[in-house]
Amino acid sequence: MEFRDLKKQYQVLKADIDKAMVEVASSAHFIMGAPVKELEQQLADYVGVKHCLACANGTDALTLALKALGIGKGDAVFVPDFTFFSTAEVVSLEGATPVFVDIDPRTFNMDAKSLEEAVRCVLDQMTLRPKAIIAVDLFGLPANYDAIREIAKKEGLFVIEDGAQGFGGYVRKPKVDGNGYDIQRACSFGDIATTSFFPAKPLGCYGDGGAVFTNNDQWAALIDSYRVHGKGSYKYDNVRIGLNSRLDTLQAAILQVKLKAFKEYELTDVNKAADYYTQLINGMTKFIKKEIQITTPYIPRNYTSSWAQYTIKLSVPSGNGTFNREALQAKLKAKGVPSMVYYPTPMSKQTAFKEVHQYVLTPNAQQISDCVLSLPMHPYITREEIRFVAESLISSL
Repeated sequence: MEFRDLKKQYQVLKADIDKAMVEVASSAHFIMGAPVKELEQQLADYVGVKHCLACANGTDALTLALKALGIGKGDAVFVPDFTFFSTAEVVSLEGATPVFVDIDPRTFNMDAKSLEEAVRCVLDQMTLRPKAIIAVDLFGLPANYDAIREIAKKEGLFVIEDGAQGFGGYVRKPKVDGNGYDIQRACSFGDIATTSFFPAKPLGCYGDGGAVFTNNDQWAALIDSYRVHGKGSYKYDNVRIGLNSRLDTLQAAILQVKLKAFKEYELTDVNKAADYYTQLINGMTKFIKKEIQITTPYIPRNYTSSWAQYTIKLSVPSGNGTFNREALQAKLKAKGVPSMVYYPTPMSKQTAFKEVHQYVLTPNAQQISDCVLSLPMHPYITREEIRFVAESLISSL
């Protein structure tokens, strides 16, 4: 069994993907060819923003966003303490300081109360300038941007949406007239938003890739310059120090095929898979020891996840001992079920950040790091496979 079955996806899309790759090879336009611009327009239309600029990977996408906003030395950028390393790494690379914020233990996303406290602590100490918030759509679920943007507006902060795992997720918002809902998709919530096309992401290519989204014309022009060595009117007119961060034409062509499938059925199917997982696991918990608790993913009302991961929490009530996650993973592996831990160490505990001052406590991030476990998840997983995983999980416990 594959954790995220890219082989099965390729077999389903093989004819169209092979055709797209051959067309790129025949054109010999391997870097920033026509499919790149076509993909950028398709992505912008799907997300509902004015500009999409493709780049080499999701980490570069965040770097380009920070550069466009002019973030650097002396600036504080608020990031969740529970996420992938690059979210804070890019802040330090620009000379700014990451300030770690706790998470909501239900959604795993940035907690607005902790964010507000962290901003106030930085302002009170007057050693850094609060400049921006990077909110992460962890595991596919959009963060609570209504609360985050309210704080940002009050304090004059930029909001960067890290949608590396969130592409395709959305929030249904009631229309002003009360008749029906509007849908706001991930990568449209921030002043600038980013995503990753790493192969295992909800929309992934066959290598590395990323994109930046914004409605701001000036920032879009800056990002377009920064991603090609700080180009000016043409590529040998370099007006600023930039990056070499272009999306290969081959990856864009593959992504066009995958985007079509993603919109037509993959997002729907992965949500059906998640619903079935939750139904089965919740129904089977009566068969495990009372000393162990399983919590299935929480999706707030009117939110839809793109399910980059299906992540459960495993815990032992206080006073009844500890839970051996590694032993459980070994048992699952012996049954042929792969599993992953995203993420075993909070950002503030990473060796690279040992000298970074922690302004607020992040107990939820620490506790969640100790108890999460991600199960096989993708649009092509069958109900039989989901049942096998669920039964293997319960029997192993």
